[in-house]
Amino acid sequence: MKYQKRKKAILLLADGTIFHGKAVGREGSAFGEVCFNTGMTGYQEIFTDPSYFGQLMVTTNAHIGNYGTNKDEIESDSIKIAGLIVKNFSYEFSRDLADASLQEFLEKSNLLAISDVDTRALVSYIRDNGAMNAVISTEIEDVEKLKKKLADVPDMNGLELASKVSTKEPYFVGNPDASYKISVLDIGIKKNILRNLESRDAYIKVFPYNATFEEMSEWKPDGYFLSNGPGDPEPLTQAIATAKEIIKNDLPLFGICLGHQVIALANGISTYKMHNGHRGINHPVKNLISGKGEITSQNHGFAINKEETEGHSDVEITHVHLNDDTVAGIKMKSKNCFSVQYHPEASPGPNDSTYLFDQFIENIKKVKTTA
Repeated sequence: MKYQKRKKAILLLADGTIFHGKAVGREGSAFGEVCFNTGMTGYQEIFTDPSYFGQLMVTTNAHIGNYGTNKDEIESDSIKIAGLIVKNFSYEFSRDLADASLQEFLEKSNLLAISDVDTRALVSYIRDNGAMNAVISTEIEDVEKLKKKLADVPDMNGLELASKVSTKEPYFVGNPDASYKISVLDIGIKKNILRNLESRDAYIKVFPYNATFEEMSEWKPDGYFLSNGPGDPEPLTQAIATAKEIIKNDLPLFGICLGHQVIALANGISTYKMHNGHRGINHPVKNLISGKGEITSQNHGFAINKEETEGHSDVEITHVHLNDDTVAGIKMKSKNCFSVQYHPEASPGPNDSTYLFDQFIENIKKVKTTA
């Protein structure tokens, strides 16, 4: 493949802008919201993160694929991005721990990828004009036809995607004899979140995205967790209703990313689509309680309204993003509930945020001790 002449490809944005490239493997077209991730490593974890479902991923690192792939470095059972856009695609890899090339990994999922794109210019364009729908395609003879197809792709604003990536049936993770039982609402959960909870002596039951409070509480868990996930949080009416019931009953609750947004909505705080979102592994966050800074992994295109959060009598902002002052964490003053907008399980080198899982377990311990 490396020495064959590769077919020309394009990236067509919703506003009509075109970037040129070449097909990496298969030919065809792929549609989704184009966004970028600034991580220098971790491409396999990014591609399998359910939060990226329905998105065309632009990698800002110039070389992708150079360290291959490993079957253990995945965040779900399949690739979740809709397509991949890179500058230089490495067909060969040089890492001993790798068990396959990135090309083989993409081919197994039949994912369309294009390379030789001016990703610096593309990312600069997205930063200025915002994340928008796009199509990557090798079928470039009729661009007008592509434009018509692209116009029919639903906008991410108002789009419910959790149902596309959530488990269909409940399942268990961990040791049944563990000290703590946690009910998890899967609205797009990453595997490493479950690993972090399991490693803290928790036995976990994972529920589908539309599980009710009654279903999640029937198991008599010690705590509840709302996961990360893709799409707009506002259409998740059942998840919001479930969060309201957990909060009403003052049960230990922790939310990450989309789960954080659901908790905000359950408290009457609105969310909004960001201009281009936060996606990368070096986002600076300040913990307003401890005064310490954290280097965090983030992946979200929506955020909660800061003004409404500040005006809420029972919600306190605990973390802020130092680049744009958006809300990165909250806790309730009268309830056993907190959440963060970033990913403490990701550990992209720094482990600055893993304490949040310990905090959740401590909240559960306090309730068990006084019960």
